[in-house]
Amino acid sequence: MAEIAVLGAGAWGTALALVAARDGHPVRLWARDPEAAEAINAARENRARLPGVRLPACIRATPDLAALQGAKLMVAAVPAQAVRGMAEALAKFLPPDVPMVLCAKGIERGSGAFLTEIVSQYLPRTPLAVLSGPSFAEDVAVGLPTAVTLACAQPTVFDLCREALGAPWFRLYHSTDLRGVEIGAAAKNVLAIACGMAAGRKLGGSANAALIARSFAELARFGRAYGARPETLTGLSGLGDLVLTCQPGKSRNFAFGEALGRGETPPATLAEGAFTAPVLADLARARDVDMPITFAVDAILKGETSVGAAITALLARPSRSE
Repeated sequence: MAEIAVLGAGAWGTALALVAARDGHPVRLWARDPEAAEAINAARENRARLPGVRLPACIRATPDLAALQGAKLMVAAVPAQAVRGMAEALAKFLPPDVPMVLCAKGIERGSGAFLTEIVSQYLPRTPLAVLSGPSFAEDVAVGLPTAVTLACAQPTVFDLCREALGAPWFRLYHSTDLRGVEIGAAAKNVLAIACGMAAGRKLGGSANAALIARSFAELARFGRAYGARPETLTGLSGLGDLVLTCQPGKSRNFAFGEALGRGETPPATLAEGAFTAPVLADLARARDVDMPITFAVDAILKGETSVGAAITALLARPSRSE
């Protein structure tokens, strides 16, 4: 396997670099901060984002995008709101035949664009794939069993990605529904904030289960309106990722919502769902998709209502058929 480039030295990017390096394949891990790249190379560990996990010598961090030239596969694990800048920068030197796997989970604020749409603006000939599913970086990094969806249109691209990223503990399921996988990845973060709020208010396990079920109903309605396939929504990148993210533990979006439920004011930078919520709500309204949980999260984040008032309003909605 030729060299693989992973863009983004956060926990997820580092975990994917470890998967790619499992058989000694050379991996370039791009870190925007030169000091972070230097620290990773010196310690052989990403102490800031994934402490305690040793990095093999075949992973080398770099702050220079140009150093990624020659890679046969690009794995983009930068935050969703940074994808445009990444694509614009890569357009200066990336050959058109090098596939890119998008691993961020969100929709761009301001434009309302999905991430594949953004990358295609700058890299129109780049074969794209989208990877998403129920996966915590810490689990993947230490080899715990994980299954995800990898969506791409070309079978040859999937074969390349499976060779680069498929591992006995990291199972890839193929799909050609890129938009459906993107929708599940973005929407579940917003809905996880709602479940976190309920936990912060100590509403109990029954409320959490109900919220997950009704959240999935919202995700499914939104997905249908924007062209997702039903099997994608009920699969790993839809229902599977939603269930994982809406549970207490390692989910940053759940933890962000939980802090809000306790009356705290956590920084929005802790959760991608905080950036996606207003965009998801706007896109839902544009196609008349009923998403009361999403609308409530959006209103709370904008300061238009409180967590308590939103919960009261949701419980007071008229009874209806499922």
